[in-house]
Amino acid sequence: MPLWLAATLSAALFQCWRTALQQKLRGRLSLNAAAVVRYLYGVPPGLALVGLWWWASGSQLPAFGPWTLFLCLVGGVLQIFGTVFLISSFAPRGFAVGTAYSKTEAIQGAVFAVVLLGEHIPPLAWAGVGLGVCAVLWLSMAGQVRSPGEALRATAQPAALFGVAAGACFGLTGIAIRAANQDLAAADKVLGALCTLVVTNLMQTVMQGGWLLAREPASVGQVFRNWRNAAPVGVLSALGSACWFTGFALAPVALVRSVGQVEILFTLAFGRWYLKEPLKQRDVVGAMLIVTSVILVILA
Repeated sequence: MPLWLAATLSAALFQCWRTALQQKLRGRLSLNAAAVVRYLYGVPPGLALVGLWWWASGSQLPAFGPWTLFLCLVGGVLQIFGTVFLISSFAPRGFAVGTAYSKTEAIQGAVFAVVLLGEHIPPLAWAGVGLGVCAVLWLSMAGQVRSPGEALRATAQPAALFGVAAGACFGLTGIAIRAANQDLAAADKVLGALCTLVVTNLMQTVMQGGWLLAREPASVGQVFRNWRNAAPVGVLSALGSACWFTGFALAPVALVRSVGQVEILFTLAFGRWYLKEPLKQRDVVGAMLIVTSVILVILA
C-alpha cells in the first residue's frame, strides 16, 4: 500500500475518533476555547512525532525559509476560518445541510489544485472525486430534502453557504500545506510534513490563544483545568494532522481529500457496532458509493 494512502486512511480514522472525544468538551468550554485545545495540546505530541521520526530515520531537520513560514501561516489561518464557518453552519435545522456542503472540500480542493498548483488529475480520478462528493451529500441530506427542487433551494440556505465556505477554506488549507512542503524541499518528505505540522500548530496556538486571551480571558483557565479531557483530543488531533500533512506531501490534494471521505464510513461503523444503531438502506447505498469512489481514485 502506498504511504500516502495509508496515511490518508489513518487520518480519517483519527479525525473520526477525535470528533467523538471532542463531544465531551461541549458544555465545558466555549467554541474558541475548544478550538485552542486542539492546537495547544497538539503541539507536544507533534514535537514527539518529529523527534521519533528524526531519530528513527536519521534524516536532517529541514530549514524553514520566509515563504514556507508564510504558507504555514496561511494554511493555519484558513483552517481556523474553515472551522468557524463549519460551526456557523450548524444553525437550527441546518446541521445536515451545512455538514453536507462542507464536504464539497474534495472537489473544491481538486479545482484549486489544478488552478493554483498546476496538478494533473486523471479523468478517472475526477469521476471518483465527484462520486464521493455525491455520496456524502446523499448520506447527509437523505430525509432532509425530498426532491431535486428542494435540494436546489437548500443551497441558498445560510447553512449551505457557510458549509461551502468551510469546504473552500479546508480545500485551500490542503493547497497551502502542500505548497509549503514543496517549498521546504525536505530530503525526507515525511519529516518535512511533521515539521510543517508543528510550525503550523504553534502559529495557530498563538493566533487563537491570543484571541481567546483578548476576548474571553475567563476561558483561558478552563482550557488548562479541563486537561484530562482536552489532552486526548490534542493527541488525536496531532496524529490525524500528521497523517493529513504526510498525505499532502506525498500525493495530490484532490486524491488525499477524496480518499479521506472514508471518514464517514468509520462514523457509520462506530454508530453500528459501538452505539448499536441500525443501518438504514441509504447508509448502505452511500457507503457503497464512497467505497466505489475511493477505488476509482486509487485506480487512477
